[in-house]
Amino acid sequence: MTNRRPIIYVVDDDDSVCRALALLLKSHDFSVETFPRAADFLAFKHPKTTSCLVSDLRLPHMDGLALQEIMAAQGLNTPIIFISGHGDIPKSVKAMKGGAVDFLPKPFTNTELLGAIERAIAKDKIINKEQAEIAKIWRRIKILSPRELEVFRLVATGMLSKQIARKRGTSLQTIKVHRSRVMQKMQAKTVTELIHFAEKVGLVSPKK
Repeated sequence: MTNRRPIIYVVDDDDSVCRALALLLKSHDFSVETFPRAADFLAFKHPKTTSCLVSDLRLPHMDGLALQEIMAAQGLNTPIIFISGHGDIPKSVKAMKGGAVDFLPKPFTNTELLGAIERAIAKDKIINKEQAEIAKIWRRIKILSPRELEVFRLVATGMLSKQIARKRGTSLQTIKVHRSRVMQKMQAKTVTELIHFAEKVGLVSPKK
């Protein structure tokens, strides 16, 4: 993550809306990138910094809901705020169910928009923190040997060292050595933390 200002992406085919929103957001110390079409936003190289998307629901060629679905399929987790001049309740409900932060019918006030952006930025910071943690765990996993990875998986399911030794047909001491190396390489202080790492990256299912 960099320390640059949050970027607010605006997608609207009305140039006057893009200009007005850009002026407003820049006056509140945001960086702004505007696009007339959803495809232009998707083609943009998004820097790794805190951001959110303000998008009109009605767009040419690809509407906001289609954009939302493509972003999800591509793993583009930028939080979305939808705006629309059309009172389309079913679409707004679908957008919110799809994970949109807010839906603002036009005309909306600056306060309403800035409040929604504040919530979206807060959400993006949480997403970025989660992604950074997952990436860090995977970097540690990659330095495990195949046998250590297997022991990691088994420990994360709740198996004891003696159970793993019996399952693998090897000595308890050998498993203890592998387990110790796993703890060291994964930088886990406790087995509970090790299990948390495994659940975080989907190696095992979280216990209910």
